[in-house]
Amino acid sequence: MRIIFMGTPDFAVPTLAALAEAGHEIACAYTQPPRPGGRRGKELTPSPVQRAAEARGIPVRYPVSLKGAEDQADFAALGADVAVVAAYGLILPQAVLDAPRFGCLNVHGSLLPRWRGAAPIQRAILAGDAETGVGIMRMERGLDTGPVLLEGRTAVDGKTAGELTDELARLGATLMMRVLADLAAFPEVPQPAEGVTYAHKIDKAEARLDFTPSAAEVERQVRAFNPAPGAFFELDGERFKVLAAEVAGGAGEPGVTLDDGLTVACGGGALRLTVLQRAGRPVLSAAELLRGKGIPAGTRLS
Repeated sequence: MRIIFMGTPDFAVPTLAALAEAGHEIACAYTQPPRPGGRRGKELTPSPVQRAAEARGIPVRYPVSLKGAEDQADFAALGADVAVVAAYGLILPQAVLDAPRFGCLNVHGSLLPRWRGAAPIQRAILAGDAETGVGIMRMERGLDTGPVLLEGRTAVDGKTAGELTDELARLGATLMMRVLADLAAFPEVPQPAEGVTYAHKIDKAEARLDFTPSAAEVERQVRAFNPAPGAFFELDGERFKVLAAEVAGGAGEPGVTLDDGLTVACGGGALRLTVLQRAGRPVLSAAELLRGKGIPAGTRLS
């Protein structure tokens, strides 16, 4: 098939790679424009999809918007059979949705209609969902409201957002290849009206650890924000990123350490912080960190 690919982050790369390996003709890859990055935060950094597409010799476009008539005409002129979308990051106007012969198919990282929106993987972890998945859906003007052609499921099972993202990205690529191999074999199933939830975009402020909920809830916060933006607490004016933690025994005032090993009291139970990173320093186990920065029992983590 002649395909337009639309995606931006690492989540989208396995689908792009699978399309190329399957022998589809990728007319163009659409992605978000390069953003400031690098060590000084000033160098323009291309998206993972742009890098992956250019490495395969695929033409790349990164319009700021697709609302303009010229951009829409350029999109339609590619004469695609289908557009494959995976975490692109822009709303697609109706003219874009209608341009490919078979419309636009999206790889969405949740079991719809639960967690429509921008951050379905993180929201599933934060909510304590036992199971999540990925679906191939036909795109409509509504936010992730279109019918689902095929979906796969997996247990959340203590995974971080990074681990779950990698797993669902690979699974989504596999499912998309199955659908494209025989579109007629996958009838579109409308989403149920019940059970709709929205996965709002992650605000960096959410990553500041709040120890007043139960230890299980705080541990989910650690996993949901690993690797980015990274759950954290502050101590003596320094930020400590927490990359792993485990529920532990103990009780006390929320946010206060119960021992010299970084066991912190929560609103219910306690949480042992096990993998951390100080600003500008390498990732360390709690034992390694504490050898250089002692945090005694009774310390309040803000």
